[in-house]
Amino acid sequence: MQSGNVTTPFGRRPMSLALVRRQLATAEIKPGKIADKWKVFRDVSEARILLGLQDRSLAVLDALLSFYPESELRQDAQLVVFPSNAQLALRAHGIAGATLRRHLALLVDAGLIVRKDSANGKRYARKDDAGGIETAFGFDMSPLLSRAEELAMLAQQVVADRMAFRRAKENLTICRRDVRKLITAAMEEGAQGDWGAIEATYIDILASLPRTPTRNDIHTALVEMELLRSEIVNLLERQQFSEDSSTNDAHCGRHIQNSKSDSIHEFEPRSEKEQGATWRMNDEIPRTPIRNFPLGMVLNACPEIVMYGPGGKIDGWRDLMSAAVVVRSMLGVSPSAYQVACEVMGAENAAVAIACILERAGHINSPGGYLRDLTRRAERGEFSLGPALMALLRGQGGTGRKVG
Repeated sequence: MQSGNVTTPFGRRPMSLALVRRQLATAEIKPGKIADKWKVFRDVSEARILLGLQDRSLAVLDALLSFYPESELRQDAQLVVFPSNAQLALRAHGIAGATLRRHLALLVDAGLIVRKDSANGKRYARKDDAGGIETAFGFDMSPLLSRAEELAMLAQQVVADRMAFRRAKENLTICRRDVRKLITAAMEEGAQGDWGAIEATYIDILASLPRTPTRNDIHTALVEMELLRSEIVNLLERQQFSEDSSTNDAHCGRHIQNSKSDSIHEFEPRSEKEQGATWRMNDEIPRTPIRNFPLGMVLNACPEIVMYGPGGKIDGWRDLMSAAVVVRSMLGVSPSAYQVACEVMGAENAAVAIACILERAGHINSPGGYLRDLTRRAERGEFSLGPALMALLRGQGGTGRKVG
């Protein structure tokens, strides 16, 4: 059967089989069903893209609903409105006649209203002896009542998709900032790696986004950017293992135990019981210390520790370790806990851990116990400073001052 002029309970006009099915379903509304007309209208407004409607279509639907006198659509009520085109155009903010007819057709095609035509095609109502409407010809609003639950679900789907799209964009922005900070800090600190090629990959990912990206475009870019971030973090973390472990142990031993008289900073006793022992930091610390991450990135993630450096600034790893000694005492971390951290993590990484704890001091009840827990986890290979630094970098929101 082909589309054509089909006689239905709703009048005679050209329609498709789909429209016939919708109209028949409308005639089977559950008895006693009620829906708030403006709630249904809001759902239609949210789902307009899925329904194939435009803004003007919503204006026309709003005008049609304004001719229905009640606030609720009821199954047992007269749901046909019969305004003239002139009245409709006026309530639809002066819309042109041809535009009005086009959007009425869109509302019919979307299955939201049904034309109920009179024999001469005019819209009017026939009243009974009591003055009530006996029969009306115009636009039947029954589909809005019939599809109220479906329209609500479509609206919820659109809202959920919109929120997912917004979250994906936010996640991409955060990830992009993380990668940019890592690349910049690594290049400034001279970390090993082909940072030019890594930066080119970063630029290519952003360049692949169209001017008006879809959710799929954002998702694809986010996956690629997260992979790039993971590769950078792994590259930086692997650098600690590329150094000879004995060099790291020897350096940590010198850092903790050497007590030459020309030292410039004094450490505290190794433990609470060793009141006579002292630690000193001397000038023999290597100029290229073993570390996980570039100093610039550490200081951007943990700016609070800068004021505790010599002269209120930190120009190198030596200064960071000096500041860590001051902060360790201020936070109440015992000398023995810090010593073990140096032995397990390495002196530089222990200093970074102290900087991270300082940054989060307001959220940590026992800094000493926290450091011991990190040390135990690091000894088991279950802890890396990478996630902690990345979280702090994100917390700075790209507005942290440039240091280091």
